[in-house]
Amino acid sequence: MMLIEETQVSSAVLPVAAFKEHLRLGSGFAEDSLQDGLLESFLRAALSAVEARTGKILLQRDFAWTLYGTGTAEAQGLPVAPVQAVSAMVLTDAQGGEVTVATSAYQLVQDGHRPIVRATSGALPQVPAKGSLTIRFTAGFGADWASVPADLRQAVFLLAAHFYEFRQDTRLSEGCMPFGVTSLLERYRVRRMTLGAGT
Repeated sequence: MMLIEETQVSSAVLPVAAFKEHLRLGSGFAEDSLQDGLLESFLRAALSAVEARTGKILLQRDFAWTLYGTGTAEAQGLPVAPVQAVSAMVLTDAQGGEVTVATSAYQLVQDGHRPIVRATSGALPQVPAKGSLTIRFTAGFGADWASVPADLRQAVFLLAAHFYEFRQDTRLSEGCMPFGVTSLLERYRVRRMTLGAGT
């Protein structure tokens, strides 16, 4: 399985000015914008880390998910949430030939944690032998920063500020995340349910 981000978050959407206020950086100086590129990079890093930890896409963009078999005959779960729309399903055979599945053959079942694509009747199209299925979809809470839930916005700012404050510290281990951030993210993390040990 492979998830590819087909569109990226625009620099215009990133809340650099609000992040400056969060950091209490001075304003009204000729050099106000000197750190904008650096601050943007920390915001992007924090955004990615929060999305990876929660499985939630904060700012809306397009994705392509390629898999080599479906979860069940009737439905296929999607790897991130919230999903706003499924734009295409494409079957690719072993020789590279592509067939676009009719949109009438499936529907999106929206869910805050586990969105799925379900067959409208019968089963989803079978993935060709040694082939793949690519599902293209749009995910995210919304197109602008204000559409992101307040606690997730705060988590991004706290984590980006942590990156900023410790940018010279090479001792920080990969994946280091302050407790305040993890507590804000806890309710968004997907709990994996099992029917028993080893299932």
